[in-house]
Amino acid sequence: MGSERLAIGIDLGGTQIRGALIDEAGTVLHREAMATAATAGAEAVVAQIAALARAMAERAGGAVLGIGLSAPGPLDAPNGIALSTPTIAGFTDFPLAQAVEAASGRPVLLENDGIAAAIGEWRFGAGRGLDHMVYATVSTGIGGGVIADGRVLRGRMGMAAHIGHMIVVQGGAPCACGAHGCFEAHASGPAFVARARGAAREDVGSTLHANAETLSAAEVFDAAGAGDALARRLVGEEAELLGLGFGNLLHLYSPDVIVMGGGLSHQFDRLEPLISPAMRRNVLPPFRSVPLRRALLGDNSGLVGAASLLFERG
Repeated sequence: MGSERLAIGIDLGGTQIRGALIDEAGTVLHREAMATAATAGAEAVVAQIAALARAMAERAGGAVLGIGLSAPGPLDAPNGIALSTPTIAGFTDFPLAQAVEAASGRPVLLENDGIAAAIGEWRFGAGRGLDHMVYATVSTGIGGGVIADGRVLRGRMGMAAHIGHMIVVQGGAPCACGAHGCFEAHASGPAFVARARGAAREDVGSTLHANAETLSAAEVFDAAGAGDALARRLVGEEAELLGLGFGNLLHLYSPDVIVMGGGLSHQFDRLEPLISPAMRRNVLPPFRSVPLRRALLGDNSGLVGAASLLFERG
């Protein structure tokens, strides 16, 4: 691929590992994915990451700067350690970066997945050219990353912006983290689906009732678009919860924009007209002009952001 500088981005998730070959313009030149061997142990997952990295390097003719690895936290990112990742067996105090370097033979820079996606959107996507940005991913969980004063906000051990675990309902729903009332426990994709299924079981007049046990988020949004009263109420409730959480982020970080990614961002056109008014109702007047935007890089935000760490280092 000529003399251009290339890097490998790896986005590690509990269900899927994605790898991509990225150039300095943030272009995804090639991408592959595989199901995560999440219950097989840390070494099995490291072997998968190394295999994806080799496939990307072959596409590049071998000339790559290294691997930018985006992974779920909590992490000690500066020291390359997975502290306690509940979705992957063996990822407790595990030297992840060192293990991937040994298996792949390439330098590795580790970053929290929310921060990596924020970097991708800041450098190449919806936050490009801005000095202040908050990225929020709303999917299986809720995570995020913050750009403040033109710099990536990482905090102690690289653990800043675990936004899914701010409490939005005192004594609320139990969260996987052990607390109750977390933003993630109330507004994530699974929380939305669980709420919808419970309501659909009770509402025999809704078109959602017949399919209550297997209902998906997309089906709820489709029913809302078709005018189903229950579905419209459920979507409205989700938007109110997201507006509450995003409003908190406006007060905390005073960004120029909030960028929404993750699975529920696929419904952005339906959600944004409801989230933005809810967000404005929950904030002081000077914060009400801040827009909510869809992530421009989509599912590639974390891959691009992680790979760009290599270009920054040189």
